[in-house]
Amino acid sequence: MANALELHARSLLTADAVRARAGQMLEIGLAGGLSHFTIDLDRMDGVAEAVLAVTRKAYPTPEIPFHARWRHFVIGGTDRWARLADAASWPDRAARARAEFDLAIVSVLLDAGAGAVWRYRDAPTGGSIGRSEGLAIASLDMFASGLFSGDARSPFRADAEVLAKLPLAALTSAFQVSDANPLVGLDGRTDLLRRLGRHVAERADVFGLCDTPRPGGLFDHIAAQANSGAVAAPAILSAVLNQLGPIWPSRLELAGVPLGDCWRHPAIKADDGTAGLVPLHKLSQWLSYSLIEPLQRAGLDVTDIDGLTGLAEYRNGGLFVDHEVLRLRDAADAERAHAVDSLLVVEWRALTVALLDRLAELVRAKLGRTPESLPLASILEGGTWAAGRAIAFARRPDGSPPIKVISDGTVF
Repeated sequence: MANALELHARSLLTADAVRARAGQMLEIGLAGGLSHFTIDLDRMDGVAEAVLAVTRKAYPTPEIPFHARWRHFVIGGTDRWARLADAASWPDRAARARAEFDLAIVSVLLDAGAGAVWRYRDAPTGGSIGRSEGLAIASLDMFASGLFSGDARSPFRADAEVLAKLPLAALTSAFQVSDANPLVGLDGRTDLLRRLGRHVAERADVFGLCDTPRPGGLFDHIAAQANSGAVAAPAILSAVLNQLGPIWPSRLELAGVPLGDCWRHPAIKADDGTAGLVPLHKLSQWLSYSLIEPLQRAGLDVTDIDGLTGLAEYRNGGLFVDHEVLRLRDAADAERAHAVDSLLVVEWRALTVALLDRLAELVRAKLGRTPESLPLASILEGGTWAAGRAIAFARRPDGSPPIKVISDGTVF
């Protein structure tokens, strides 16, 4: 039987907790109570116009897809994964969903920032692709080649036993890493996939319900919770956080529960043991957004997509700093590098989540859309991330964020 403190800890592994505590941070900021930022909501209309401008350019039609890993598998108008999956023979829709969960989980975990130098040479086009898009195509090529599969006849899978023993040399070669083409954090990525493999193997009750243990078994775990064929998006996040949480390098824990992307800030009040804690769960929410489409293709109805929150990362956050909705109290902080657990970064990230909700309302009002017809996931894709990158390049030649964060790659 879980004790009260453990239940309080698990309450932080939810999208509701992210939204509530981010909202609290915004209210404190609007009252002038934050140590590092002031907030000017009068500038939000200009941010909404900037987001609309990039959205209309990228998506001239009203249909805007979700912000998800699947977008990075589209190169030159060709959806690489869809082409492979549509040509494959699947025994049923669940089999394809398991493969897509395998791919999404492994690909997102491998995407921890590439550094400015690394490039992936794409064989079909001869192009050279960097950053997140390059990591995505590299991971898709690995998956398609069967690098993570224990069955030579079934390349499109990631088996726990293979992941647990993944050689560093295999990823070094697959990512085309060399002295002239360095990739930051390769050891850390390899270790994370090995931890994933060991954890999945140990939890066959979750990841091996309908197959040998594999990350894609999380599909069956989530599908089993469906109510009349429907799964709420926040339940996807809860499954990701509770079932995959133990693979992350140790950070904060409460009552033995790893809290993941969760940080301390003394201004946040609660009447239990979670006081002063700010959950953000950026990478897990991005993964959760990426699991929606496989669930839909498998015939499940994913509801309450807006129950997930915006993503507390530097493009969305930079959008509000560069448009001066958020202003640093000390201008010199823009020149310093800040630890990811610093109060400044925790404030910035939480404010980003809360402001994205307000921004979504403004964008929908300008377009005459509803949360159902234009969920936050689509506004992020349209959207806020691209607008953040655009103004970053307009303000700084290298497109760097307005605030420098020292990160191990498992947060941003």
